[in-house]
Amino acid sequence: MAKIEHITEGPIFSTILRLAWPLLASMFLEFMMSIANYFWVGFLGTPEQDAVTTSIIVTWTVYATISIIVIGITALVSRAIGAKDKEKAAYISKQGILMAIGVGAFFTVVGIIMAPHIMKFLKADPQVAALGASYLRVYFIGIGFFYINDALGAIFRASGNTRSPMFSYVTATLLNIVLDPFLIFGWGPFPRLGVAGAATATVISVFIGFIIFLWLILKGKLDFSLAGWYRNHPDFQMMLKMLKIGIPISIQNITFVCIYWFIIQMVHQFGSSAGAAMGIGNRLEALSYLVAFGFSVDTSTLVGQNLGAKQPERAAKCAWGSVGIIIIETFIVSITFVCFPDFITSIFTSDPKVHKIASDYVFILGLSQIFMGIEIVLEGAFSGAGDTLPPMTVSIPWSIARLPMAYYFCFVLDMGINGIWWTLTITSFFKAVILFFWFRRGNWKNKAL
Repeated sequence: MAKIEHITEGPIFSTILRLAWPLLASMFLEFMMSIANYFWVGFLGTPEQDAVTTSIIVTWTVYATISIIVIGITALVSRAIGAKDKEKAAYISKQGILMAIGVGAFFTVVGIIMAPHIMKFLKADPQVAALGASYLRVYFIGIGFFYINDALGAIFRASGNTRSPMFSYVTATLLNIVLDPFLIFGWGPFPRLGVAGAATATVISVFIGFIIFLWLILKGKLDFSLAGWYRNHPDFQMMLKMLKIGIPISIQNITFVCIYWFIIQMVHQFGSSAGAAMGIGNRLEALSYLVAFGFSVDTSTLVGQNLGAKQPERAAKCAWGSVGIIIIETFIVSITFVCFPDFITSIFTSDPKVHKIASDYVFILGLSQIFMGIEIVLEGAFSGAGDTLPPMTVSIPWSIARLPMAYYFCFVLDMGINGIWWTLTITSFFKAVILFFWFRRGNWKNKAL
């Protein structure tokens, strides 16, 4: 069996960092993969960059649905582990895997059929729409493995083992980075696939990550057995329990992403250069977003296991400790974005128009990074407690408010494309502040699952 971290005892900050560092390593490499994809596609031209940017709005939507399963698994398995009930943890995990397979298969079929229609809905020009559709169809072929890998990763992390899934994610990410130029440009014996090559590299890499997860389970790296999971009949009552926990956050995430579907339409009114610039900004923001998300996952497990062990005050200390750490990290990113936006964006484009729009975007993003980090970590804390309604209640209204606010800034106040960037920053501030004070109330400590 794997060495499991003891997270219901010991010093708070060292416990947080010990559990978090494998997650952060994985998140950093995921960030590098995102940058690599966009960097290599940039050599094909601005329409290709815009196609990948527009397609990412779709992939975000898929990831938002994955959270239904992942959050339910994390909350229930971590509680069971905290209560030292490994048999229950194993049963919950098997049901989570079955649900991941079913949902993944559904989205594979729907995504392949709907890819070109989605790109038209996002108001991409015909060239960008064709490129984006080719990217999405390849991506959806492998979407099932995204679901299964995320479910397996959640099971390992909820049990306190963050190192083993890191091995799968790191290997897959490095492979993706290496394969990108070979499949995009047709280096050596590989075919030149263009934009679709970036998606192909990702699908191959995620499949290899799945194989590594199977190997880890067979080697006994999980603290309980998943043997015979495929013989289990679906327990719809247990799945419904997972859904009840995961759906509020998933609805919140889906709303957030769907708003982006309309935001990207607004961005495209300023041309494909604006779309390409948004892609640069999104990938740069991923630097702090993925770190914050890593601490969010870390915090979810810490809160869940400590509540399962009947230690609510320690759970609160772990959550606030993670918030403190993310404030330091996002402050550094903020300073970098605000002070060096021109230099940073020049790395990713030689198009003067794209560079100007992206530089403004990065500067304005720099003002919101701390608030974004606080929001994401506290969402993880609420999720670990199984109290997912507060984040949804805060996020959905402010996400919806982005559309009229962006329109007002862009076209009524005549701020142009910068009106969209200011909208994203202002709404991030309010979401973080409200969640901060809501979490301080402490009602989540008494949430029964």
